[in-house]
Amino acid sequence: MAAILLDVGHVTKRFGAFVAVNDVTFDVREGEVLGIAGPNGSGKSTLFNILTGIPFGRDAGEIHFRGQSVGRLKPFEIARLGLVRTFQKDSDFKTLSAFENVMMGTWCCGPISASQKRDLASAALDKVGFALERIHLTAGDLSVFDRKRLMIASALVSSPHLLMLDEPASGLTKPEIDALRDLLLELNASGLTIVVIEHVLPLLMAVAQRLIVLNEGRILSQGDPQAVVRDERVISAYLGGQASHAHAS
Repeated sequence: MAAILLDVGHVTKRFGAFVAVNDVTFDVREGEVLGIAGPNGSGKSTLFNILTGIPFGRDAGEIHFRGQSVGRLKPFEIARLGLVRTFQKDSDFKTLSAFENVMMGTWCCGPISASQKRDLASAALDKVGFALERIHLTAGDLSVFDRKRLMIASALVSSPHLLMLDEPASGLTKPEIDALRDLLLELNASGLTIVVIEHVLPLLMAVAQRLIVLNEGRILSQGDPQAVVRDERVISAYLGGQASHAHAS
Protein backbone atom coordinates (compact mmCIF):
# COMPACT_ATOMS: atom_id res chain seq x y z
CA MET A 1 0.00 0.00 0.00
CA ALA A 2 1.26 3.49 -0.87
CA ALA A 3 2.49 5.76 1.90
CA ILE A 4 0.17 8.39 3.39
CA LEU A 5 1.02 11.81 1.97
CA LEU A 6 -1.68 13.87 3.70
CA ASP A 7 -3.24 12.84 7.00
CA VAL A 8 -6.25 14.83 8.19
CA GLY A 9 -7.59 14.08 11.66
CA HIS A 10 -10.83 15.45 13.13
CA VAL A 11 -10.49 18.91 11.57
CA THR A 12 -13.20 21.44 12.36
CA LYS A 13 -13.87 25.00 11.22
CA ARG A 14 -16.51 27.26 12.77
CA PHE A 15 -17.87 30.63 11.75
CA GLY A 16 -19.66 31.76 14.87
CA ALA A 17 -22.34 29.17 15.61
CA PHE A 18 -22.09 27.69 12.10
CA VAL A 19 -19.85 24.63 11.78
CA ALA A 20 -18.62 24.60 8.16
CA VAL A 21 -16.32 21.59 8.54
CA ASN A 22 -17.23 19.20 11.31
CA ASP A 23 -14.81 16.57 12.64
CA VAL A 24 -13.51 15.47 9.22
CA THR A 25 -10.93 12.67 9.04
CA PHE A 26 -9.35 11.18 5.92
CA ASP A 27 -5.99 10.57 4.27
CA VAL A 28 -4.47 10.91 0.82
CA ARG A 29 -1.98 8.32 -0.36
CA GLU A 30 0.96 8.92 -2.67
CA GLY A 31 0.08 8.53 -6.34
CA GLU A 32 -3.71 8.49 -6.05
CA VAL A 33 -6.48 10.77 -7.24
CA LEU A 34 -9.00 11.48 -4.49
CA GLY A 35 -12.32 13.02 -5.52
CA ILE A 36 -14.44 15.18 -3.23
CA ALA A 37 -18.10 15.84 -4.01
CA GLY A 38 -21.09 17.24 -2.19
CA PRO A 39 -23.87 19.79 -2.51
CA ASN A 40 -23.20 23.52 -2.41
CA GLY A 41 -22.43 24.62 1.14
CA SER A 42 -21.26 21.18 2.23
CA GLY A 43 -17.80 22.43 3.25
CA LYS A 44 -15.68 21.34 0.28
CA SER A 45 -13.86 24.60 -0.45
CA THR A 46 -13.65 25.42 3.26
CA LEU A 47 -11.84 22.11 3.69
CA PHE A 48 -9.32 23.13 1.02
CA ASN A 49 -8.92 26.48 2.75
CA ILE A 50 -8.03 25.02 6.12
CA LEU A 51 -5.68 22.42 4.65
CA THR A 52 -3.65 25.10 2.86
CA GLY A 53 -4.14 27.96 5.29
CA ILE A 54 -5.64 30.13 2.55
CA PRO A 55 -7.29 32.30 3.75
CA PHE A 56 -7.71 30.70 7.18
CA GLY A 57 -6.73 27.63 9.16
CA ARG A 58 -8.64 25.06 11.18
CA ASP A 59 -10.11 25.61 14.63
CA ALA A 60 -9.50 22.05 15.78
CA GLY A 61 -7.92 18.82 14.59
CA GLU A 62 -4.57 17.81 13.13
CA ILE A 63 -3.15 18.08 9.61
CA HIS A 64 0.07 16.26 8.68
CA PHE A 65 1.68 16.54 5.26
CA ARG A 66 4.68 14.37 4.37
CA GLY A 67 4.91 13.46 8.06
CA GLN A 68 5.02 17.06 9.27
CA SER A 69 2.35 18.90 11.22
CA VAL A 70 1.24 21.86 9.09
CA GLY A 71 -1.74 23.16 11.07
CA ARG A 72 0.24 26.11 12.42
CA LEU A 73 2.34 26.84 9.34
CA LYS A 74 1.83 29.90 7.16
CA PRO A 75 0.36 29.36 3.69
CA PHE A 76 3.68 29.96 1.90
CA GLU A 77 5.38 27.42 4.17
CA ILE A 78 2.75 24.80 3.34
CA ALA A 79 3.11 25.56 -0.38
CA ARG A 80 6.88 25.20 -0.20
CA LEU A 81 6.43 21.77 1.37
CA GLY A 82 4.63 20.80 -1.85
CA LEU A 83 0.94 21.17 -0.96
CA VAL A 84 -0.45 23.48 -3.67
CA ARG A 85 -4.01 24.37 -4.67
CA THR A 86 -6.09 26.13 -7.30
CA PHE A 87 -9.31 28.06 -6.70
CA GLN A 88 -12.89 28.00 -7.96
CA LYS A 89 -12.65 31.56 -9.25
CA ASP A 90 -10.01 32.84 -11.64
CA SER A 91 -6.86 33.65 -9.67
CA ASP A 92 -4.72 34.83 -12.57
CA PHE A 93 -3.36 38.30 -13.24
CA LYS A 94 -5.51 39.36 -16.17
CA THR A 95 -3.14 42.03 -17.53
CA LEU A 96 -0.08 39.74 -17.43
CA SER A 97 0.69 37.26 -20.19
CA ALA A 98 0.08 33.57 -19.72
CA PHE A 99 3.82 33.02 -19.44
CA GLU A 100 4.21 35.80 -16.86
CA ASN A 101 1.36 34.32 -14.81
CA VAL A 102 3.09 30.97 -14.59
CA MET A 103 6.40 32.68 -13.79
CA MET A 104 4.65 34.17 -10.72
CA GLY A 105 4.16 30.65 -9.42
CA THR A 106 7.91 30.09 -9.16
CA TRP A 107 7.98 32.00 -5.85
CA CYS A 108 7.47 28.58 -4.24
CA CYS A 109 10.70 27.30 -5.78
CA GLY A 110 13.10 29.19 -3.52
CA PRO A 111 16.14 31.14 -4.71
CA ILE A 112 16.61 30.16 -8.35
CA SER A 113 17.83 32.11 -11.37
CA ALA A 114 15.62 33.90 -13.88
CA SER A 115 16.55 31.40 -16.57
CA GLN A 116 15.57 28.51 -14.29
CA LYS A 117 12.24 30.20 -13.64
CA ARG A 118 11.64 30.55 -17.37
CA ASP A 119 12.52 26.90 -17.95
CA LEU A 120 10.11 25.80 -15.19
CA ALA A 121 7.33 27.98 -16.57
CA SER A 122 7.82 26.62 -20.10
CA ALA A 123 7.77 23.04 -18.82
CA ALA A 124 4.60 23.63 -16.77
CA LEU A 125 2.76 25.17 -19.72
CA ASP A 126 3.83 22.25 -21.88
CA LYS A 127 2.53 19.77 -19.30
CA VAL A 128 -0.97 21.20 -19.50
CA GLY A 129 -0.96 21.36 -23.30
CA PHE A 130 -0.97 25.14 -23.50
CA ALA A 131 -0.33 26.21 -27.09
CA LEU A 132 3.08 27.83 -27.54
CA GLU A 133 1.70 30.56 -29.79
CA ARG A 134 -0.68 31.68 -26.99
CA ILE A 135 1.76 32.06 -24.10
CA HIS A 136 2.22 35.79 -24.72
CA LEU A 137 -1.51 36.58 -24.74
CA THR A 138 -2.77 38.33 -21.61
CA ALA A 139 -4.74 36.09 -19.27
CA GLY A 140 -7.81 38.28 -19.72
CA ASP A 141 -7.87 37.46 -23.44
CA LEU A 142 -7.80 33.69 -22.96
CA SER A 143 -10.71 31.25 -23.21
CA VAL A 144 -12.18 29.73 -20.05
CA PHE A 145 -10.41 26.43 -20.69
CA ASP A 146 -7.06 28.10 -21.35
CA ARG A 147 -7.41 30.01 -18.08
CA LYS A 148 -8.12 26.75 -16.27
CA ARG A 149 -4.99 25.25 -17.78
CA LEU A 150 -3.10 28.37 -16.85
CA MET A 151 -4.11 27.99 -13.19
CA ILE A 152 -3.01 24.36 -13.20
CA ALA A 153 0.31 25.26 -14.85
CA SER A 154 0.87 28.00 -12.25
CA ALA A 155 0.49 25.35 -9.55
CA LEU A 156 2.61 22.76 -11.35
CA VAL A 157 5.56 25.14 -11.83
CA SER A 158 6.65 24.54 -8.22
CA SER A 159 6.70 20.73 -8.72
CA PRO A 160 4.16 20.00 -5.96
CA HIS A 161 3.86 16.66 -4.21
CA LEU A 162 0.08 17.14 -3.92
CA LEU A 163 -2.08 19.19 -6.30
CA MET A 164 -5.50 20.25 -5.01
CA LEU A 165 -7.99 21.39 -7.65
CA ASP A 166 -11.19 23.22 -6.69
CA GLU A 167 -13.90 22.66 -9.34
CA PRO A 168 -11.60 22.75 -12.38
CA ALA A 169 -14.42 21.75 -14.76
CA SER A 170 -16.67 24.68 -13.84
CA GLY A 171 -17.76 26.56 -16.98
CA LEU A 172 -16.28 24.04 -19.41
CA THR A 173 -17.99 22.40 -22.37
CA LYS A 174 -18.29 18.62 -22.68
CA PRO A 175 -15.27 18.34 -25.06
CA GLU A 176 -13.25 20.55 -22.71
CA ILE A 177 -14.23 18.39 -19.73
CA ASP A 178 -13.03 15.35 -21.68
CA ALA A 179 -9.72 17.13 -22.36
CA LEU A 180 -9.43 18.03 -18.67
CA ARG A 181 -10.06 14.38 -17.77
CA ASP A 182 -7.24 13.30 -20.05
CA LEU A 183 -4.93 15.93 -18.56
CA LEU A 184 -5.62 14.83 -14.99
CA LEU A 185 -5.05 11.20 -15.92
CA GLU A 186 -1.76 12.12 -17.60
CA LEU A 187 -0.58 14.13 -14.59
CA ASN A 188 -1.48 11.30 -12.26
CA ALA A 189 0.24 8.73 -14.49
CA SER A 190 3.40 10.86 -14.23
CA GLY A 191 3.33 10.32 -10.45
CA LEU A 192 1.46 13.39 -9.23
CA THR A 193 -0.99 12.95 -6.36
CA ILE A 194 -4.22 14.90 -6.90
CA VAL A 195 -7.24 15.85 -4.81
CA VAL A 196 -10.10 17.29 -6.86
CA ILE A 197 -13.36 18.92 -5.80
CA GLU A 198 -15.93 18.65 -8.54
CA HIS A 199 -19.67 18.73 -9.23
CA VAL A 200 -19.23 17.02 -12.60
CA LEU A 201 -19.62 13.46 -11.37
CA PRO A 202 -18.66 11.66 -14.60
CA LEU A 203 -15.30 13.44 -14.42
CA LEU A 204 -14.73 12.33 -10.84
CA MET A 205 -15.79 8.79 -11.66
CA ALA A 206 -13.30 8.72 -14.55
CA VAL A 207 -10.25 10.01 -12.67
CA ALA A 208 -10.65 9.21 -8.96
CA GLN A 209 -9.60 5.99 -7.29
CA ARG A 210 -11.45 7.03 -4.13
CA LEU A 211 -14.36 9.39 -3.55
CA ILE A 212 -15.46 11.37 -0.51
CA VAL A 213 -18.92 12.94 -0.31
CA LEU A 214 -19.41 15.76 2.17
CA ASN A 215 -22.74 16.95 3.50
CA GLU A 216 -23.32 19.68 6.07
CA GLY A 217 -19.61 19.74 6.89
CA ARG A 218 -19.29 16.03 7.60
CA ILE A 219 -18.12 13.06 5.56
CA LEU A 220 -21.27 11.28 4.48
CA SER A 221 -19.54 8.44 2.62
CA GLN A 222 -16.07 7.57 1.33
CA GLY A 223 -14.41 4.74 -0.52
CA ASP A 224 -14.63 3.20 -3.98
CA PRO A 225 -16.44 5.71 -6.23
CA GLN A 226 -18.89 3.14 -7.61
CA ALA A 227 -19.84 2.08 -4.07
CA VAL A 228 -20.12 5.66 -2.83
CA VAL A 229 -22.55 6.78 -5.55
CA ARG A 230 -24.75 3.78 -4.70
CA ASP A 231 -24.80 4.65 -0.98
CA GLU A 232 -28.42 5.37 -0.10
CA ARG A 233 -27.35 8.25 2.17
CA VAL A 234 -25.51 9.88 -0.73
CA ILE A 235 -28.40 9.35 -3.14
CA SER A 236 -30.82 10.84 -0.63
CA ALA A 237 -28.68 13.83 0.32
CA TYR A 238 -27.09 14.77 -2.95
CA LEU A 239 -27.09 12.60 -6.03
CA GLY A 240 -30.71 11.69 -6.59
CA GLY A 241 -31.07 10.48 -10.16
CA GLN A 242 -27.47 11.30 -10.98
CA ALA A 243 -26.16 8.10 -9.41
CA SER A 244 -27.10 5.85 -12.29
CA HIS A 245 -25.89 8.44 -14.81
CA ALA A 246 -22.50 8.69 -13.09
CA HIS A 247 -22.18 4.90 -13.16
CA ALA A 248 -23.11 4.72 -16.83
CA SER A 249 -20.53 7.37 -17.70
